[in-house]
Amino acid sequence: MFGFQSEMKKDRLNLMAALCESVLAVNMLLSVFFLPGDLADCPNPVLFADTPGQIEALSGSCLLLPCSFNSTDSRYNKTRSIYGVWLRGNHLYYANPNPVIFNSSGSVNTYSLKMIGNLTEENCTTLFPDLKTSHTDKYFLRIQNWPFRVTAVCEPVQIKVRDSPWSPSINIPADLKEHQSVTISCSALTPCPHSPPELTWNLQQDSHRQTEKNTEGTFTTKIQETITLSDTHDGYNISCSATYPVNGGNKTAETEVTLSVSYAPRNTSASISPSGLVSAGSWVELSCSSRAKPPASFTWFRNSKHGAINVSVGQVYSFNATEGGEYYCVATNDLGHQRSSVILLGGGALSPDVRLHNRSRVKHVRRMQFKWQPVKQRKNFIMGT
Repeated sequence: MFGFQSEMKKDRLNLMAALCESVLAVNMLLSVFFLPGDLADCPNPVLFADTPGQIEALSGSCLLLPCSFNSTDSRYNKTRSIYGVWLRGNHLYYANPNPVIFNSSGSVNTYSLKMIGNLTEENCTTLFPDLKTSHTDKYFLRIQNWPFRVTAVCEPVQIKVRDSPWSPSINIPADLKEHQSVTISCSALTPCPHSPPELTWNLQQDSHRQTEKNTEGTFTTKIQETITLSDTHDGYNISCSATYPVNGGNKTAETEVTLSVSYAPRNTSASISPSGLVSAGSWVELSCSSRAKPPASFTWFRNSKHGAINVSVGQVYSFNATEGGEYYCVATNDLGHQRSSVILLGGGALSPDVRLHNRSRVKHVRRMQFKWQPVKQRKNFIMGT
């Protein structure tokens, strides 16, 4: 009898030892699974929280945190009362110090939060008012729907509160060309749509402001303007400022961008060197200039009774002045072309007693010398090939 009792006692001790080992193993596994740094490896979560994951707010202003949730757990029942809870910094509901900062039941509300979402529709969107930089932390959603009481440990939201506002963003289409009609917009992050930033710029002061909801539930405020581009817009600086109302005043940030607009040649002109009297047989240099983007290429033409003759390619045309004629250049780029006015060089073959045309009269010049002068552009322009 005594031996049997001894064996029973030994079996109980072995069973207790095995149970202790099992509990220890479970605790070790839980400590691994639920370490804050290992939240991404959460096993089989039963509550899924849909938030931005990371979101920024401005100190002195509010934050509207978009939030929704769902669960496939059999204990969850939307027909029963549902309460939303926010925990700060720690996902353990019964931790000490207690991380609970808000309970929609009204039992806790440390930061005057307001859960404006309808929990029966699984909407946990929450308004955080008057945030401070010290509120920067990780926050966990918990849903209490007795007997379902679960924290979304795998999906916290990181809230970062900053002192300085975000610079607005100016959106400009690519590859701008003259005559295009384009829409240019200036937008700013709007973490607090109840008090959106005021946007102003130098395009048009009365541009209509609108606040839009983004696909992930956050908000953006923007203004926009449609303009028809010309060469005068190239190099134009567009500046836009966003002024955020905060407790005690405003906070402003500004952005500036420069337009780059392509356009056809403008202000094309031709000149000659040397200027004034030129001796026949001397070297003459004609030069063409134009304002264009992208830069223009240049072609020189000489008028003849058979039409315009292509005599040179390049910005400068140099030749020996043995006879007179009418010369002009054409500036060309991908967007168009423009010709210069005509340079009139003498009136035919040069001789010791050459006569030069001066539009209003014919005059004699000294032996072996002639003048050049610009002539008004002819309407019957024929471009050489």
